[in-house]
Amino acid sequence: MRMDQTIDRACLAFLEGFLTAPRLEKIERVLGQRTAYLRVVLEDIFQPHNASAAMRSCECFGVQHLDIIENRYAYAPNNEVSMGAGKWVSLHRHRAPGIDNTTACLAALKARGYQIVATALQAETIPLSALSIDRPVAVCFGTEEDGLSKSALDLADATISIPMFGFTQSFNISVAVSLTLYDLCGRLRQEREDWRLSDEEQLALRWDWVCRSLKNPEALIRRFESGR
Repeated sequence: MRMDQTIDRACLAFLEGFLTAPRLEKIERVLGQRTAYLRVVLEDIFQPHNASAAMRSCECFGVQHLDIIENRYAYAPNNEVSMGAGKWVSLHRHRAPGIDNTTACLAALKARGYQIVATALQAETIPLSALSIDRPVAVCFGTEEDGLSKSALDLADATISIPMFGFTQSFNISVAVSLTLYDLCGRLRQEREDWRLSDEEQLALRWDWVCRSLKNPEALIRRFESGR
């Protein structure tokens, strides 16, 4: 069932009956720590291990939504690196042919109330710790070689950098994602009360996770419907 479909609560309860109590408790616990207030956007990350490590960090920090922009390079996940994180994170792939997917993705996020935050090395950045989280944040990361595209930088509401004190110019992209999420997720939980998913979002995600925890959820759903 897609996340935007109406959830049959009776069917959900039926499916949950096939899961162990520890699994249900873990789903409940993790749901309570998930956020859509913060999301990560990766633009043309062509190294599979970096994109997969970034996904793993999103999952570990409770960030539910990961946007992948594929203008030049296709996203190719590495399951050994992501450690199954793709089962639990909502992946949004922006790869429509013939358009600037960066502009389409970021404009859509702006329309939904997100402030677009670019990561860059340029002098006019603000430190990560100074970024305001008074409204939802979509943090954008580009490749280590080229950084974010001009389209992404032009659409950004703020540009941040992670302070560094060595000779090396930049962090590995997956490390930069982890450091950024550590700072922002920690501040969200301390400073805001509206960072959690809504009840409707939690219900839809609960359905998705329960189905992903079962070997053959489609057969069980048919069994439930036939017994109505």
